[in-house]
Amino acid sequence: MHGQRFVVVDAAMSDLLRPALYGASHPVRLDPLRPGPLMEATVVGPVCETTDTFGIYSLPPVEPGDLLVFLDTGAYGFAMASQYNSRPRPAEILVLQGKAWLVRAREDFADLVRGEVLPECLRGDG
Repeated sequence: MHGQRFVVVDAAMSDLLRPALYGASHPVRLDPLRPGPLMEATVVGPVCETTDTFGIYSLPPVEPGDLLVFLDTGAYGFAMASQYNSRPRPAEILVLQGKAWLVRAREDFADLVRGEVLPECLRGDG
């Protein structure tokens, strides 16, 4: 692994499971595109799992705060997403004919705990 480059992104295997589950590959690109020599890098997520890897890609120079876009994730991208490791699911964006629409908002912490009920015996007030 000496000399291997990693690009760590906010997305994780909980957001896009297909690469971890059966080695699917999705094209990625930097948005906006940046000129410069392409570098080979392993794109990984922040979850501490060896399967939290999206693949090896040739990318222009990547800097903190850049937007890396996973393309062509297909119908199962969000359908297979989970809240594994207490990670809210991402927003869903529909891109059609060069236009983008938000079709599902990003979840937040309240979405993670919605529906949880603390039994009386654990409340400590009685």
